[in-house]
Amino acid sequence: MPDEHSLELFPDRPTRKVDARAPLADRMRPRNFDEMIGQEDVVGPGSALRGMVEAGELPSLILWGPPGSGKTTLAWLLAETPDTRIEPLSAVLAGVKEIRAAVESARRTTLRTLLFIDEIHRLNRAQQDVLLPHVEAGTVTLLGATTENPSFTVNAPLLSRCRVVTLSPLSEETLLVLLERACNDVDRGLGKFGLSYDADTLPAIATASDGDARRALGILEATVAAHRSGANPAAAVSAETVREVAGRRVLIHDRDREEHYNVASAFIKSMRASDPDAAVYYLARMIAAGEDPLFIARRLLIFASEDIGNADPAALPLANATYQAVDRLGMPEARIPLAQATTYLACAPRSNAAYRALGRAMECVEQTGSPPVPMHLRNAVTKLMGDLGYGEGYRYAHDEPDAIVEAHNLPERLTHERFYEPTERGAEADIAERLRRFRARRAAADEGAEDF
Repeated sequence: MPDEHSLELFPDRPTRKVDARAPLADRMRPRNFDEMIGQEDVVGPGSALRGMVEAGELPSLILWGPPGSGKTTLAWLLAETPDTRIEPLSAVLAGVKEIRAAVESARRTTLRTLLFIDEIHRLNRAQQDVLLPHVEAGTVTLLGATTENPSFTVNAPLLSRCRVVTLSPLSEETLLVLLERACNDVDRGLGKFGLSYDADTLPAIATASDGDARRALGILEATVAAHRSGANPAAAVSAETVREVAGRRVLIHDRDREEHYNVASAFIKSMRASDPDAAVYYLARMIAAGEDPLFIARRLLIFASEDIGNADPAALPLANATYQAVDRLGMPEARIPLAQATTYLACAPRSNAAYRALGRAMECVEQTGSPPVPMHLRNAVTKLMGDLGYGEGYRYAHDEPDAIVEAHNLPERLTHERFYEPTERGAEADIAERLRRFRARRAAADEGAEDF
């Protein structure tokens, strides 16, 4: 029998009880799939996963989603599949010994064992390798929960034997439903206190929670506790109390994994789309999350050459000066030149012609190997080399009219290849016009040579 402080969230599963003194987020966990809202595409009626559960079938799964999106809740609901038991482990605490003990326990039962490993991305390669043969043999059905992209953190052989279920951050509308449930629930929630709430109180909590149900319920619980201990507990709970309790927003970000790449990619692609508003927003996201400012400055350097190039020759010097300024200033002042460079580059004319020219040339090198360099371009550093014709016919450009030499400089078999095709945007339009003149002069020289 459960004691007076325990709640059976899964009455048919005595392995899953939550103490009435537990945090509100634990007490309010959904007890069935119908109570789990916000992930209807994953567990709603008609979903593939729901169908497998109802049919008593369940493959090994990697549950991937941000904090508070329902990964642990989903794991315990999946344990409700008939003839199934669950072995929960935390990768923070568990090692090879604990994994082997869980597998051995699975061997001793006739029930299907769900081996639930929370934060599976924290298992090292050796620990994941221990799991592989038991998952492959069906001794255990793996349920791994992770906030990290499993492509980066789960070994390929293990990942290939699992289905990845992606959970999304909860919308503010969904969080409002969860918060209202908690406020009204007398048995598990805060309904027993009989409190009222200002119209903007729960929306303020939903906004501050960043799609995280656990954080939302934690803020609600702390807000109610602060209100009840305040000077006027009979008044409505206010949004001001929420702001005092919630403190500074903690952004979902990391230095070298999924969210790092997502935000950095959005930053670059917003500049590429000539959208300075979006670019400076993602810059602010990275700064607020503690991203290395030199990492951001390096991205600006790359962008200045790859995406702007000769359309605005001032872009690269500006980006380089920004890198030097960031290196010398440090944060928080470094954010100022970062913002200047970001907005300038986002509004600059675009050309990736130089970048594409290099790509074409590299492809040509790959296909053609090392054809001989024309003799007139070779340097005769010895008498023998001079006797062999090295440098013969070389014309010094500054001695020519307009400093243009009509000679071809590519290897003979590549004479008519064209790699650089400048755009008509920004300063590169002038380059394009000059290049047309250069190429026309060479073509005319070729025709003259043929006539002669």
